[in-house]
Parts: sequence; structure tokens; C-alpha cells
Amino acid sequence: MLNSDPVLVLIGFALLMAGGEVVVQGAIKIAYRLRVPPLLVGFTIVAIGTSLPELAVALEAVAQGDPDIAVGGVLGSNVANVMLVLGTACMLGSGTDAGAGLRRDAMAVIFATVLLTAFVYLGQIPAAGGAMMLILLVAYYTYSYIYSKGKGEETEAEDTWLPDNIILAIAATVVGGLMIWQGAVMLLEGATGMAEEYGIPDSVIGLSMVALGTSLPELAVTLIAVLRNQGGVAVGNVLGSNVMNILGILGTASVIGGGIEVAAEFAGRDIWVVILTSGLVAAMLLDDREIGRRVGATMVVGYLAYMAFLYVG
Repeated sequence: MLNSDPVLVLIGFALLMAGGEVVVQGAIKIAYRLRVPPLLVGFTIVAIGTSLPELAVALEAVAQGDPDIAVGGVLGSNVANVMLVLGTACMLGSGTDAGAGLRRDAMAVIFATVLLTAFVYLGQIPAAGGAMMLILLVAYYTYSYIYSKGKGEETEAEDTWLPDNIILAIAATVVGGLMIWQGAVMLLEGATGMAEEYGIPDSVIGLSMVALGTSLPELAVTLIAVLRNQGGVAVGNVLGSNVMNILGILGTASVIGGGIEVAAEFAGRDIWVVILTSGLVAAMLLDDREIGRRVGATMVVGYLAYMAFLYVG
């Protein structure tokens, strides 16, 4: 009998990617019609929209009693964002011109990663800890918005392929959200089925397959920014998504789930990969160093090697 799990994974990937795109486009159009400042749209709606797949998968995993997939998905997604997504952007020549906004985001990434490390070694993210993470996320966005407005860091309104119709934009946002949730359900069902059949730990599935699938919206947004010669947007998208993944996704999942248990194996290996990759890039940005094409290529190769190690090791 044909195994349907890989088919479920592929369809889940497609729904997550398409749903994320539709939600972002619908939300941008709604914000435009409501005269929400473009800068606020970039800080909140676009960042949240590209992180919806991670949120959907994390909540579904916690509901099914698979916290390893939720935690592994966030850790793996952050590694994929830095090594694969940002690495690809830098290979295409968009790792320069950091600016004050990106340095601010780099500091936020370092802080969020340190906080996550503490919870990983604690062995759990309690509900109170999740609530604190959400409060910190709101504070981060509020500060970034106020600071950017004061410094005049306005950006152009995001392009959208949706017609200028508020009803259609609301409908698209709702439909996109439903696609994301259904994609998360199918992806998890297929991924856990494959894990059981081939004896692959849930943590590895979360770190690799789930993480890669949920990072596809970030990859799409980053590549579009590169094609538009918006290097700062490409780098900032990765940094902002990593902060959202840690504080927003795990924070929400732990609050709704009444706390999340963190497997000991994450403390022994994978959290250090997150620290190394995110910390290195953040340090380079803070030091105003260029992330060149050669460094970008090394990052992509390093990510492929990490994926191979997860399955071979």
C-alpha cells in the first residue's frame, strides 16, 4: 500500500506557503485602507504573517502532545532563516548596509536567543515565562516603532497583488489563515507518520522538515527584497522573524499549552547551533562588517551539512 505521509507533507508545505502569502497580502491591503503607517505594517503585519506557519505548527504540535516538534521547529527555523535564507541573500549580494535599524534588531536577536537558552537548560518554558516573552515582544515592537518614527525611518508601502477592495482583502486574509492551519495539520500528520515509520525522532523532524517548510515564506520575502535591491529589508526580515519565532511563537504556544517541556537533547546540541549562527551574524552586523557572497555561500553549505548531520548522526 502506498505511503501517503510524504504526500501529506508536500501538500502541507504548499498550503503553508500559499496561505502565508495570501495572509500577508490581505493584511497589507487592509492596513493601507485603514491608513496604518507602512512602517508599522512592516514591523507587525508582514513579520507576523511570515511567521504564521511556525505558529500554526507549534500550536498544533502542542495540542497533539508533541512539544519536541514545536520547540524543534522554532530552533530549526531560526537556523534555516540565518544559514539558508540569509545565506542565500548574501550570496546574491544583499548582506551590506546594515544601518541603525538592523543593529537594533541584531541586539533583539541576541537577547531573545539568550532568553531561549535559559529556558532550554531549565527544561521547560512555563506559562508565566511564555507570557513574559509575549510582553517583551510587544515592548520590542513598540520601541522599534517609536524609535523609527523619531528617526524618520519611514519605508515605502509594501506592494500587493490584491485589488484595492477592503472586502476582498478581508476575505483573502481569512482564507489564507484557514490554508495555513490546514497546512499545519497535514504537515504534522505526514511528518509524524514518517517519523514513526522510519524511526526518526520528533526532535529531528522538527529541526529539519518542519523547520524548512515553515521557513519558506521568509525565504520568499527575502528573495523578493533581494530582487528589488532592498538589502536592508532582506537582512531585517530574517532578524525580525527570528525574534518573532522565539518570543512570539514559543511564548504563545507555552501560554496556550500551559507550559512546554523542552527535551534535554536540545540543550546538548541544537541550542548551540542557534547561538553560533544567530550570534555570529548579529555580531557582524553590530560591528558594521559586510556579510559578503563568500560568507553567504559558506552559510548555505553549512546549513546543508547540519541537515545531513541530523539524519546521519
